[in-house]
Amino acid sequence: MKFYADVHRTKRNGEGFRITYTTDGITFKHIDSFSEIPAGPGDKLFMDTIPPQHTDGAIELLRRGVEVYYLRRLTLIEKIRREHKLPKSARGDIKALMSIEERWFRRVTEDFLVLRRMILAYRSLSKTHQQLLNKYRALSDAEREVLKPAISSIEKQMEEMAKKIDEEAGRRLPAYNVILEGLGINDGLAGREPLAELLTYADFVDSSLRGLKRLMGLYRPIKSSRKEYWRIYDGRLHLAVTRLSMAYYRTRPAGRQCWELVKKIKQLVVTAQAPG
Repeated sequence: MKFYADVHRTKRNGEGFRITYTTDGITFKHIDSFSEIPAGPGDKLFMDTIPPQHTDGAIELLRRGVEVYYLRRLTLIEKIRREHKLPKSARGDIKALMSIEERWFRRVTEDFLVLRRMILAYRSLSKTHQQLLNKYRALSDAEREVLKPAISSIEKQMEEMAKKIDEEAGRRLPAYNVILEGLGINDGLAGREPLAELLTYADFVDSSLRGLKRLMGLYRPIKSSRKEYWRIYDGRLHLAVTRLSMAYYRTRPAGRQCWELVKKIKQLVVTAQAPG
């Protein structure tokens, strides 16, 4: 049986999430956790997104034998809504989901969900750290002293989270340690979190080199009559490959260097997973 679910923020405070699901597009039910969905072995659950707060519920479904999928591109929902003239509501979004081909959904694993939750936490810390640094640069010397403890605290939390990601990636991603060894960046934390991020979100085995290049935004700028811009599909992965390249080359890399590193990683992943 196929289940379709929409995850949306509650109206009470905008911080919680509510889940609406259906199997036929006619009868809809509302729940607070994925674990409440009456799905069992062999069933499939398709949804728009999986908030980090609902990771445990999704993992419980996986352990029940349910196949769990989430949409690769959320913009598809709006496109389908317009085409089918569906209302902008939870039910409208679910009906849009039911019209989207399965190839646009990503099947998740427990390893992916656990690592993703930790990576999202690291991204949040990194964003806060950058915001503090930006404010720090704009202050006077005396005012900077006030921010220094906060910046140091965030940096310590980032280091601790990077260590946890490193440990989980080494345990859950078969190629992780092989690549660290192959790239020669296994003597410190630098490069470990971005490598784990790339291996978690990108499929280096089945994706073509062109697909990886597109995913990480490593195309050359496209010139048009209006402007010149980068075709970056996932800016966060573009940033991850840049950070990894900085650890590998020990300098700020050019786009060509990032691309050569991605090709090297793909080769190492394929070699690590080859039989024998």
